[in-house]
Amino acid sequence: MTTRVAVIGATGKMGRLVCDLVENATEYELVARLDSTSELSEMLGADVAIDLTAPAVSQSVVDFAVSNGLRVLVGTSGWSQARIDALGHKLKGRTDVGAVIIPNFSLGSVLGTAFAALAARFFDSIEIVEAHQAGKVDSPSGTAVRTAELMAAARAGLGPVAAPHIDQRARGQQVATVPVHSLRLAGVLARQDVIFGGSGETLTITHNTLSADAYERGIMVALAATRDCVGVTVGLDQLIDLGLSGDALAAAPAGPADGPPAGPENAEMEPGE
Repeated sequence: MTTRVAVIGATGKMGRLVCDLVENATEYELVARLDSTSELSEMLGADVAIDLTAPAVSQSVVDFAVSNGLRVLVGTSGWSQARIDALGHKLKGRTDVGAVIIPNFSLGSVLGTAFAALAARFFDSIEIVEAHQAGKVDSPSGTAVRTAELMAAARAGLGPVAAPHIDQRARGQQVATVPVHSLRLAGVLARQDVIFGGSGETLTITHNTLSADAYERGIMVALAATRDCVGVTVGLDQLIDLGLSGDALAAAPAGPADGPPAGPENAEMEPGE
């Protein structure tokens, strides 16, 4: 059966990519493209809404979708734990709708985050440096927040990471006790380095997004999962078998989603990332 899809934020770079993918897939039909001038009612008639807007409007898009019986795939920044919890409460007991929130559609990024969670138990000194293009409106990135929370879950019982002089602004923002440093630069798409320090050694886990091609497989995996989703699912790692052992990945909390700002000026390519 063909699934009817509405894309909200369709004029941005990520929105255009998603529209192309949907149009080229035989199991989906693109029935609506919404931009910043559109009425939300234009998504009615779809089975699935894909939100690629901006943090300030994303919640209203999702609320409208689920209130009208649409399942929704969220690739927009700014979904804090409080927002996710509120959405989960709203969907509690309902089997006709659901939401999938993806901090990053890149499979390589998901693997990098999983590797970082596995390594976190073996190092007490850990920091994250993430870089995105200058137009990204939020920092730290949702992927960095998700990575820090996964590492904190993996370190449960070990205590906080070693983060000296964190009271100084140049030391970054602490997320789950991990210092996170955000760069916003022209010429960058998306990059994350998780740096571990130990006695006589360092370990760096790097993921570097070079083009939008990195998001295509993850988008289709997430869209397929959204067709029948119930409740709230956060993270591409919840939709694929990473083949990694350990309880850290399953035990991690759901962090805020990362994604593009809205409108035709959208240059963000990280829904995530």
